[in-house]
Amino acid sequence: MLPDGATSWTVLGPDYRVVGPAEEFLEYLRAQGSSPNTVRSYARALALWWSYLAVFGLAWDAVTLAGVGGFLTWLRCGDGPDVVSIEPRAARVAESTVANRLRAMTSCYRYHELNGVPLGGDLVRLVHGGRAAYRPMLEHVARRRGRERAVVRVRTPSRQAPPVLTPSQIELICDTCATFDAATGRWRGQARDRLLWSLLAESGLRLGEALGLQHRDWHTGRGDTPFLEVVPREHPHRVRVKGGRYRRIYVSDALDRLYGEYLWQLCDAGVDQAVADLDTAPVFVNLAGGTRFAPWRPETVYDLVRRLRRDLAGKVPTGWAPHWLRHSHATALLLAGVPVHVVSRRLGHADVQTTLEIYAHVTEDADARAAASWRAFTAGWRPQAVAGGGQIGPCS
Repeated sequence: MLPDGATSWTVLGPDYRVVGPAEEFLEYLRAQGSSPNTVRSYARALALWWSYLAVFGLAWDAVTLAGVGGFLTWLRCGDGPDVVSIEPRAARVAESTVANRLRAMTSCYRYHELNGVPLGGDLVRLVHGGRAAYRPMLEHVARRRGRERAVVRVRTPSRQAPPVLTPSQIELICDTCATFDAATGRWRGQARDRLLWSLLAESGLRLGEALGLQHRDWHTGRGDTPFLEVVPREHPHRVRVKGGRYRRIYVSDALDRLYGEYLWQLCDAGVDQAVADLDTAPVFVNLAGGTRFAPWRPETVYDLVRRLRRDLAGKVPTGWAPHWLRHSHATALLLAGVPVHVVSRRLGHADVQTTLEIYAHVTEDADARAAASWRAFTAGWRPQAVAGGGQIGPCS
C-alpha cells in the first residue's frame, strides 16, 4: 500500500525480504506514471527472474547472455539445473508470455545499466542497414548511430485478427439490458447497462476510459454534434486513460438521447441530492448493491458480462469481453473506408503504426478488394503506339 492509499506490487526474495534492484526499478516505473497493470506485469516477470537466479545459484549483477537464454528455457519447461528432460512436451506458457517476461527483465537491466551494472548494455547491439519492420520518417537523419536490436529475442507467432462482434450481436446485448417500450414511452430494464455497451460500440473507448467519464465530459448536442472529452485524471478504482492523452470523440444523437434518459433516471433516483457536484460525478455509478451512486467498478462490469454470457448462450460468442466492442468499432470504420490516421486518433493510439499492426487484416482485405476491381481502373485506358510496333500504357 502506497502513502496515497493506492495498491502496487513489489518482489520478495527467498528470504521474504524486498529485492532491492527490482523494487528500485518498479518505483521508477511508478514515478514515471506507468499503468498499474504494467507495474504488476513487470513485478510478476521480475519475481520469476529472481526465482530463476535463486534456483540456478546466479548473481543478479553477474549474469551472462547464456544465463538469459537459460531463463527463457526455464520459463518454458520449469526444469531445474539437475534435470534435463528428453520427453517431448508442450511449453508451460505461450511464446508471447515468454517475450513479455524477457522484455520486463531487459528493461530492468537497461535501467540499472545507468548504475554500473554491465549486463544491460550487452542485451542490445547497434546495427546499421538491414531490413526493419518499420522505420520512422527521416530515420537516416535522426539515428546516425544505427538502430538498437536485441541480442536475445523470442520469436512470437504472428498477431491474430482481433475478435469482433457483429452489429446484430451488439444489438442483442444492448436489448437484453434495456429496451424502449413504445406503448408506455419508457425504457424497460437497466438504461445504464445499455448505455455502457452502446457507448463502447459506438466510440471505441476502452472500458477504463468509459468508467472514468464524468458528466462534465459529456457535451450533449444543442443543434450540433454531441461529443465526449476523454480526460486523463485520477479515479478511485485506478481506471485510467491509456497513454495519458486527451482526445475528443463525436457520437450520434441516438446515443446522446440514451445518455439523457439515463441522466433523467439518475436525477429521479436522487443523485443530484446525494453528490456534492454532479458535473464532477462519474457517469457510470452503482444503482444497487454497495454504496449507492459510488463509481462503478470494473469487477462489477465483468459480473454483468458473465450474466449476459449465460443469458445469451448460443447467441453470442461465449468468451466475448468489453474490449471486443472496441475492436468491432475500429473494424467497422476501416471497412467503411475511414482513413487509418482518423481511426487511430479516435482510438487514442500513440502511433498510427499501432493501428496498422492490430488491424492489418482489415486494411489488407480492403486493399485486396480494391485491387480485385482492376478492370475498373483500366477501363479508360487507350493503347498508345510506339516505335517498333509495340504499345504502352494509358494516354490522356
